[in-house]
Order: sequence, then C-alpha cells, then structure tokens
Amino acid sequence: MVDDDATLRRVTQVHLAKMGYPTVTASDATEALKILKQQPRDLVITNVYLPGMSGLELLKSVRAQYPETEVVLITAYANVATAVDAMKSGAYDYIAKPVHLYELGALVERALERVHFLEELRVLRKGLSDKYGFENIVGQSQALLFVLDQVARVAPTDATVLIQGETGTGKEVLAKAVHRNSLRRDRPFVTINCGAIPAELLQSELFGHLRGSFTGATTNKKGKIEMADTGTLFLDEIGELPLELQAQLLRMIQEHEIEKIGALYPTKVDLRIIAAANRDLQALAASGSFREDLYYRLSVVPIELPPLRKRAQDIPLFVQHFFDVSKQRHGRPDLTLPPLLIPYFNAYTWPGNVRQLENVIERMVVLSAGDQVTLNDLPEFLRPATRAYSHSKPPGSSEELNLGAVERDLIIRALNQFGWNQSRAANYLGITRKTLMYRIIKYGIQKQRPESAAS
Repeated sequence: MVDDDATLRRVTQVHLAKMGYPTVTASDATEALKILKQQPRDLVITNVYLPGMSGLELLKSVRAQYPETEVVLITAYANVATAVDAMKSGAYDYIAKPVHLYELGALVERALERVHFLEELRVLRKGLSDKYGFENIVGQSQALLFVLDQVARVAPTDATVLIQGETGTGKEVLAKAVHRNSLRRDRPFVTINCGAIPAELLQSELFGHLRGSFTGATTNKKGKIEMADTGTLFLDEIGELPLELQAQLLRMIQEHEIEKIGALYPTKVDLRIIAAANRDLQALAASGSFREDLYYRLSVVPIELPPLRKRAQDIPLFVQHFFDVSKQRHGRPDLTLPPLLIPYFNAYTWPGNVRQLENVIERMVVLSAGDQVTLNDLPEFLRPATRAYSHSKPPGSSEELNLGAVERDLIIRALNQFGWNQSRAANYLGITRKTLMYRIIKYGIQKQRPESAAS
C-alpha cells in the first residue's frame, strides 16, 4: 500500500490484515520499489499523486520489473484520462477517493484471485505446452483447459476422435493439435470438408478413381483417404456426408481398406480419423439422417468444443492475439487498442464464434484511421450505446466519457440478457459473482418491474 497519507495507510493495512492479506506500506514510490526489491508482492495499491515519482510512474516500473504483480491505482479524479493512462500501462483497476474499505477489500480480493489463477494457469499451461505443444491455442478458461486435458490424453493413442462444436469454434485447429501430438505427427494431415464438395464428386474426392472409370476420368487419381495413408484424415462437417458414402466410410474404418472407382481390388490404408461436426450427430442418427453404426465408430472419444460465449474469459486474449497478428499482417505495428474497449467485445454473444471475432479484429485494424483504435472503429453491433458514450469529446469536457456509466450499462445489459441470473451474467462478463454483486450495489442497479405490475 503506497500513499503519503499515514492514516489511510494504517487503516488499510489493518483492514486487509483482518481479511487475511498481510500488507506492508510505503509513503512514496522510492520506498515501495525498495520493498519490492527485497521481496516481490502479489499486489501493489498506490495513490496516483505521490511526492516525487507519481503512482503512474511507479505502475510502469512495477509492470516492467515485476510482470506478475498486479497494480491498483487510487485517484481523486475518476476520469477517463487518468484511467486510460493507467490501463494502457497495465493497471489491473482503479478506485476513486474517498476510499471505502469494503470496496477496496472487494477489489483486492478480485485482483488476488486473478494473480493466483494466472499462476496456476502458467504452471498448467507450461506443463501442457512442454509436453504437448499447445502453445498456439489461445485461451485460459476452465472450459478450454478441460478440452486440452482431453486432447493431451487421447492424442498419443490411435483412437478415433469426434470433435463437436458450433461453426467457427476452432475444430480444425484442435484436430491439428491432436495430430501434432500423436505418433503420426511426421506423417500427412489431410482435410476434407464433406459439406463443401458436391455429392457427385465426393466419392471420387474421398476414395479416388482409375482412368476411364467414368466420363472425364482421364488419369488415375488418389483420393483424400489414400493421400492420408500412415497419417491423419480430418473429416470436417461429417454430418453432411451422404448416406451412401457413409456406408463406404464405415467399411473403410472396419476393414482398413478402400475401393477406388473403377478398381477391381481394394487398397489397404492405415490412418487415423478425426471427424468434426457443427450439428448433433447423435440427434441426426436418432432421426435416421446419419448412420447410427458410423456415429458410434466415430465417437470413440467425443470432444465438445464450447462456443465463445461460454468462454468469456478467453475473449480478451483472442482480441489481443488477433490484433497482434493483424497488425503484423497489414503493416501497422504502431496501432494500439485501448483496454477500455475490451468490455464491448465481452458484452457480445459472438454467434460466429472465434472466426467471427478474428474477422472483426482484422477489419478494425485495416480500417482504423489513426494510431489508436477508437470506439467509432468498432462495428455498430458492438457499440449499441455509442450515442450515449461518445469518444468525440476531449477529456475534461462536461460530456466526458464516464467509465462507471459504461460499466453500469454493460452490467445492466448482461443482467437483462440472462433474466437477472447473476451467475450467468457474471460468467458472461468474465468476473466472479461476488464482484458482480458488489458492482450492483455500488451502482444502485435494481431490477425493473414490468409497467403492468407497477400499475
């Protein structure tokens, strides 16, 4: 706790100690850095206005020297200018004076939860990455870690895998992760999209044909299955495969051989199959539009890839990842994305999932006119409250953007969307339920009764 107010330091230290958080104090930034050098801390709470080095300068020093330490700023001016500078420099959050101990305690609890979670995540992801090479998969949510744990277990085997998930969730990325960590990693990985090839051509694409076997077959052609021999065949959108070809695929899985069009004898193949579907294959099998025996052959190890709306915690990571990739791809290394815009991405449901988010970020990078992305650079569907919170006014004006108002608006929208189910709303916003309850009290948010009930 860094503040030149001795009374505030003492009161805060006692309060946090009662909460179970041993705290040391410093009267200025120089003293704080000496303490950190002796023993790094999980969290630094500092006033913005300090004698000598300011709190913002201390923040930058802490983030540079102790990247795993979170920083919370105390400011007497809860305006957008101070907060933007703080967030750009890596502050976890800020709190306005006068400091209320309950509010500060809740903020400290939330910040330390993040510190401890990220530490656990670093250990887990390092173990997974060192052993399985999952460093290219973005995300830190529990839902994703559960999926990665399944992949880590099944990848070294030769078991058939069925990945199910909505369009755009990254099923092919996951399939490649399975292949890269399998015993076939140095062999071919061949993809065929069963829904993108006309039915009359699909048999030839899958199984191949001999010259002269039908009109237009002027040469022998290897099918995708034979091309994947000794490696992995990824059957994307397997639910679109016609029934007549499902029987041939089932025979290939059972007998490890294929019959090319026009061939007199079967061809032996040795491969692993990973299938993916954006529809419920079990339901399709029950309705008769997908062979039940093939479904059971494919779903030896079923993996459910959750949609992005159920991985709200991963959205900021995806935003930053795609932003960095797009900046490099389009030659805009100096473009910056203010952290204050991240809540707008979190508040959207992303029906197109990761693929839609990636496209939005790329378009934003290409079309942004200045060196910093602004609210007006976001697509309209991400900024329903644009007119209420305009970035066009300079800091200090009477119509200045109020961060509390933006946060309050996002919370109300989330609560209304989930029928005031606080657990679901909190998960959607990427915060804990306790934090959400605190924010509801802080902003005086109340559930609106229908007018008919009020009358």
